[in-house]
Amino acid sequence: MTAINVKQVILHRMLMLLKQPFETNLGTFQQKDFFIVEVIDKEGNSGYGETVAFPSPWYTEETVETNWHVMEDFLIPLLMESPIEHPDEVSGRFKVIRRNNMAKAALEGAVWDLYAKREGISLSEAIGGTKKAVDVGVAIGIQSSTTELLELIEQYTQQGYKRVKLKIKPGHDLEVLREVRKQFPTLPIMADANSAYTLADLEHLKKLDELDLMMIEQPLQHDDFIDHATLQKELNTPICLDESIHTYSDAKTAIALGSCKIISIKPGRVGGITEAKKIHDLCAKHDIPVWCGGMLEAGVGRAHSLAIATLPQFTLPGDTAASANYWASDIITPEVTVDNGQVILPEEPGIGYQINWTLLEAFRIDKMVVN
Repeated sequence: MTAINVKQVILHRMLMLLKQPFETNLGTFQQKDFFIVEVIDKEGNSGYGETVAFPSPWYTEETVETNWHVMEDFLIPLLMESPIEHPDEVSGRFKVIRRNNMAKAALEGAVWDLYAKREGISLSEAIGGTKKAVDVGVAIGIQSSTTELLELIEQYTQQGYKRVKLKIKPGHDLEVLREVRKQFPTLPIMADANSAYTLADLEHLKKLDELDLMMIEQPLQHDDFIDHATLQKELNTPICLDESIHTYSDAKTAIALGSCKIISIKPGRVGGITEAKKIHDLCAKHDIPVWCGGMLEAGVGRAHSLAIATLPQFTLPGDTAASANYWASDIITPEVTVDNGQVILPEEPGIGYQINWTLLEAFRIDKMVVN
């Protein structure tokens, strides 16, 4: 294949309304502000990526505005400075810019999509995926009542989802989880704390062991590997690290210290598919199960997450639920659908989904073209 010469990058700024508010320990929101990144080569082929940062820096230090600034002023010039032989080169080219992983991942993802389309293969095949379908679960935000939560879980189990992820925080954890476990005695359940606890809560967290959870995700601070290692020694329930894992080095540190037994890999959080593959391979070497977490993506980001989840060490159901769970209308066609807890990956080149330009333009609030 001839090298990719990036001729133009278009940043489509989007504002989409979630079907229902999503509440975590760190906040509640219903609008998703993000960018669809379009990378166009000199032959007129296009690839697409999506930013996953939020308007405020509650999940990582990145925001929608910093994504725009870093892409426009630093990353896009680096991307366009010379031809690209393979998408794996992009992360190396971006290394002169520290962190800003979500901005990097959106541009790198668009290059991966463009590369796969030029090769005439699916994105999952291009990155070494081995599955034609992936198991998926669903993430549920904090609800106004336990009754509402139980009704929602019932709906999702009827739809065949392989597991549910429930957001927890102090004062909204054990009693809620006990009710869910009582109602659904065999359902795979994971609890996501988003760094809501400290080691002072050790005795309280040890009570989670009675609930037979798949895992507790990110119980302690995002940058504390040592305390997570201390906690994991005291718990039978596996700890999964999410916000702590930004790089291959972070994953290596967590594994060496015994900070967790499971790792969530999100391409946006780790800087793109290339870094995600490295972390995946490290986890496979150490027999650490991985799964693909969600960031309330629209269709493009959802397609990228599905592709990465076809790698063999992704042995646990991911968060990549159906488009209709989150959006009245998604910006891709066809939308992502779930059949008996699985998403069948499209076989068309690239991400395998087409942009619904009518809807993209309807939801677009700004546009920048970089030549």
